[in-house]
Amino acid sequence: MLSSIRILAAGAAAWALLAGAAVAQDCPRGDLDKAYCDRDGDMVADAPTDPKQLVDPPTLIFAYTPVEDPAVYAKAWDGFIQHMMKITGKKVVFFPVQSNAAEIEAMRSGRLHIAGFNTGSNPIAVNCAGFVPFAIMGSDKGEFGYEMEIIVPADSPIKTPADLKGKKLAFTSPTSNSGYKAPSAILKADFGLEAERDFTPVFSGKHDNSVMGVANKDYDAASIANEVMKRMIARKVVDSAKIRSIYKSETFPTTGYGHAYNLDPKLVEKIKDAFFSFPWAGSALKAEFKEEDRFIPITYKKDWSVIRKIDAATGVKYTCK
Repeated sequence: MLSSIRILAAGAAAWALLAGAAVAQDCPRGDLDKAYCDRDGDMVADAPTDPKQLVDPPTLIFAYTPVEDPAVYAKAWDGFIQHMMKITGKKVVFFPVQSNAAEIEAMRSGRLHIAGFNTGSNPIAVNCAGFVPFAIMGSDKGEFGYEMEIIVPADSPIKTPADLKGKKLAFTSPTSNSGYKAPSAILKADFGLEAERDFTPVFSGKHDNSVMGVANKDYDAASIANEVMKRMIARKVVDSAKIRSIYKSETFPTTGYGHAYNLDPKLVEKIKDAFFSFPWAGSALKAEFKEEDRFIPITYKKDWSVIRKIDAATGVKYTCK
């Protein structure tokens, strides 16, 4: 862990110099932070035009969105990490981040090169951290995504979202789509319910905490990403008989995988190759993500359109601190 921390800390000062240089540029950027440019209109940060600002680190740091126990996913991603090392010819380190905010800040400061950001964090990572998503887990039919569900204890008297009035509803974090933004928008638009006024909101920090909280009756209800709940049930972390769903949303894009905008383009091509050539059959990833069997190409502009609409409806601003 200490070696990983040292690796992450390396280069932060250099990144600050690069960011400072980028700020001075006069270029189209849309919602992107002033450190970035978007000359081609694809809504993600362009690679620096000055070759001296491109980064080709000897060690690549990879992080997966902190939705569940980091230790579980360090093992699940090990085979993929080994594959990426082979394809890129570089050392690759898995870094177990503890929160969405920490993951975003790590990429913004130059300490994280490749990452999977959860659905709701993608727009913030894109606009504030120079994240460039290009892949998502999917199936051979090209299908991908998950649904937001509102769950309650199996024996709860709550039957529909309308019954949440006066109850305690667990969210995960303000940056989460299914754990906060989508349910907030849906409850207000479809059921006339608002946090604080009609129900008591609490934040659990992670989807697995919310699922366990409902199963243990710590919360009256919780909004969660059902892909997380399904994996927990499959691992027998939680008993499905203790949970009941009262609402299921339309399908949303799931975790988006991508790279920091300022990586050398030749390195970026190798990173993409590592994702799209990864052999899923018999892998730990396939064992964990049972419904997926490949990485599918995506674009932020197209595939995160519905998420940006939810953000707009709930007043979310991509303001970078």
